[in-house]
Amino acid sequence: MKAIVVTDEAAGTAGMKLVERPEPKAASNDVVVQVHASGFTPGELTWPGTWTDRLGRDRTPSIPGHEVAGVVSALGYGTRGLSVGQRVFGLADWTRDGTLAEYVAVEARNLAPLPGDIDFTVGASLPISGLTAWQGLFVHGRFQAGQSVLVHGSAGGVGSMVTQLAREAGAYVIGTGRAADRQTALDFGAQEFVDLDNDSLEDVGGVDLVFDVIGGDIGKRSAGLVRAGGMLVTIAGPPEAQPAEGLAIDFVVEADRAQLGEIVQRVRDGRLRTNIGNVAALDDAVAAFNPTERIKGKTIIRVRP
Repeated sequence: MKAIVVTDEAAGTAGMKLVERPEPKAASNDVVVQVHASGFTPGELTWPGTWTDRLGRDRTPSIPGHEVAGVVSALGYGTRGLSVGQRVFGLADWTRDGTLAEYVAVEARNLAPLPGDIDFTVGASLPISGLTAWQGLFVHGRFQAGQSVLVHGSAGGVGSMVTQLAREAGAYVIGTGRAADRQTALDFGAQEFVDLDNDSLEDVGGVDLVFDVIGGDIGKRSAGLVRAGGMLVTIAGPPEAQPAEGLAIDFVVEADRAQLGEIVQRVRDGRLRTNIGNVAALDDAVAAFNPTERIKGKTIIRVRP
């Protein structure tokens, strides 16, 4: 099968290559998915699981990509809940070969049914961004209707999902980003926007929940914006500062079939829009991951036409 592999962390996306690899086999409780579309997060090239297996052993050259939409082509021993020929989407394992290939082996529990009226390209754009937003808001952030939410990177893949889910759940949403992101953030539902290059973040005042995808100085300054009893939720690593009278938590997104079902249902009925910036074929994936100009939104690789 065709697959994208990486062998050098220092080379980043420029070090990717399109090669021929053996098709994967389904272990116990696995399925093999014929990949129709794949999502990729550039940050995953710095994750330990991209380069090692669960026991810490080197597994390069590795196939990156963790978001998948496709069709089940084989079942491993003992696999239940899915069937051959079924449309699915979800997250591939962090420490095994990923989804930038024509086939991928995935634990069945990490996948959910993909309704027939949702395109594979859309399905592949949902798992990481959608689950990260859902878990950060409702699981770790313990959001309640009527609260105010500050969303960093509100025009990005995760931030746009956070903005939409929070608005639907009854939040007052303040988005942040670059000046060029203002209209996109407002279109996704932010009621205010802070230009991080030109506006004062501290002028926001107190909020109930900060959803941080940036970290660093922005993360530290954001801790001071959290009201008493509020939360700072981040995916940018351990928080460098704690709110004076609130809590800060960092988390890693996890696969969850029920949550994927909630997310895709919102897409079906128009309550949630994806943020896809570019769609490219597998043969053109390396170039797509190394664009000559900034691409707004998520890049999806369409493995099969």
